[in-house]
Amino acid sequence: MAVRKLAPEELQPESFVFSPDTEAFAEQQIAKYPPGRQASAVIPLLWKAQEQAGGWLPRKAIEAVATRLDMPFIRVMEVATFYTMFNLEPVGKYFIQFCGTTPCVLRGAGDIRQVLEKRIGDQNHVTADGNFSWLEVECLGACCNAPMVQINDDYYEDLTPENFEKLLDDLAAGRPVKKGSQIGRNTSEPFEAVNTLQDPSLYDGSQIGTWRKRFEEQAQPAGTGEAAAAVASVPQEAKAAKPTAGRPIESEVADTPAERAKKGEAPVNPVDQKEAADPSRATKVEPRTEDAAKPAPQSGKSYVASPGGGATPTSPTTPNAGTPPGQSETRRDGSESKPGVVVDKDNKTS
Repeated sequence: MAVRKLAPEELQPESFVFSPDTEAFAEQQIAKYPPGRQASAVIPLLWKAQEQAGGWLPRKAIEAVATRLDMPFIRVMEVATFYTMFNLEPVGKYFIQFCGTTPCVLRGAGDIRQVLEKRIGDQNHVTADGNFSWLEVECLGACCNAPMVQINDDYYEDLTPENFEKLLDDLAAGRPVKKGSQIGRNTSEPFEAVNTLQDPSLYDGSQIGTWRKRFEEQAQPAGTGEAAAAVASVPQEAKAAKPTAGRPIESEVADTPAERAKKGEAPVNPVDQKEAADPSRATKVEPRTEDAAKPAPQSGKSYVASPGGGATPTSPTTPNAGTPPGQSETRRDGSESKPGVVVDKDNKTS
């Protein structure tokens, strides 16, 4: 969005005072809000001040609104410069907002723009008589009747170069003009004639319930021979869409006690029961002699249990059981695993 600034100082009026009509409007708007919330009325008051000033907001009008609402001037200035509905420079008596968005352009808005440039001049330029100025704006929401313009508070639609020239002539001469469509269209209806929804049965009630009858007829079985033959040709059993190769094949349940009990048979086969009760067929487990000959695995700890009271340790590096490692005479330093190394009582190696 372009930077919006106030009009030059030479165009600014020296003062601005609310008219009685504007003051009554301000009181009405402020009364809508609780005490201390009068700042919520800033937009309506700016709009009314713009209307009193002739279609634009001078600096003094913005200051008057700020004083009336007990607001800082910069706060009101922020609102006035943000919304494009507020004009910050003088405009003509008839301020024309020209819609240049895609729907209007497709319907001939370029020709309307040429008329504006020929009759008025560039944008934001006020004619010498003070009657006209124009500005291109975004979509004004009357796309069905494009191209169109907004003049002050009213829409003028279905424009052509010819009827727009006549509209400007009538406004300049003070003659009454026709608002809305300039070609006789009624609101946004189709032009010339209504060509849809013309069937009288849509309005006399004869169509009520017809949809239910149609669905009931479709749900009834076919009575013709052709339809019956079509129904008979449908296979009764659904077949697989693909061959069974590679698919799992169902098999009977395994012969289990639970399956036998389900069939009413004895859960345990009598022959198996007899064999299980025969002591001669019992399985005997003999101890393995080679396992008994193997020495017990040694502990990986730094000390092992003592061999007994008064016995000499089998290794000078093995402390007695229960002796903390810090108080033992010797420690396992890994030297006993080295070949050819002998550790004597004084912890000397040779």
